[in-house]
Amino acid sequence: SRPGSRSGRWAATACVVTGASRGFGRSLARLLAPQLGPGSVLLLLARSADALGELASELRAGATGRVRLRDTGRDTGSDTGLRVQYVAADLGCEEGLRRASAALRELLQDPSFGRLLLVNNAGSLGDVSKSFQDFTDLQEINTYFSFNISSALCLTSLALRAFGARAGSSRTVVNISSLCAREPFPSWALYCAAKAARDMMFRVLAREEPQLRVLSYAPGPLDTDMQLLARTRTGDPGMLQHFQRLQEEGQLIDSSVSAQKLLQLLLEDSFPSGAHVDFYDI
Repeated sequence: SRPGSRSGRWAATACVVTGASRGFGRSLARLLAPQLGPGSVLLLLARSADALGELASELRAGATGRVRLRDTGRDTGSDTGLRVQYVAADLGCEEGLRRASAALRELLQDPSFGRLLLVNNAGSLGDVSKSFQDFTDLQEINTYFSFNISSALCLTSLALRAFGARAGSSRTVVNISSLCAREPFPSWALYCAAKAARDMMFRVLAREEPQLRVLSYAPGPLDTDMQLLARTRTGDPGMLQHFQRLQEEGQLIDSSVSAQKLLQLLLEDSFPSGAHVDFYDI
């Protein structure tokens, strides 16, 4: 069914997107919102309260047909429209993770949901100006992995426990991955390691819980702020030239184009659980 078509919309879905304030997460949230039918809630997580508030207002207006004023982050829209909530939290620190976890727990204990869709999109590039041997600061490394690996594990576990194994329900967990999960990029040691770890982490989840649907999706080289960092800060000269060439030759992908491919994968729902699917595979 086409996204947004009434017959094919997902009713009573709890949908959670991390890193939703910009880039791929924002584009995906915009595409998911029309797909979420009656009784659904979209929970947006990211660090920037202002950007989340703007996106939530936009999505609520689309769902209810009118602009809402004085958004509080808890405004639930009309009874028939999509409810949009957001929590501004830094998932890399304990306080932010606690805040996000509390919101997830409160949302997902509602027994009326028949579907859970959790998209682990939040992530950062790390200091790509450094080579492997420049990483000697344990705190810098641990802080990076805490945000990029540990928080995704904690949030996913918490969401699955809070939602539980409901009769007749469906639960899908998406990990936003990268080619870097499979290929070593010089001067991208942290990013490659984190993406590889996340892929394997979610493969283990898929093996442990056969009734879950688990997908690692690599969105391709996106035209985002992260890509701007890649082509200006990457320390390895060959990689730096590669990223600059992608931009010069118009090979960067618009976030909404890649997000549409992910939505299509979710609608078709035919991927093997635990699979790594790349933008260019589809």
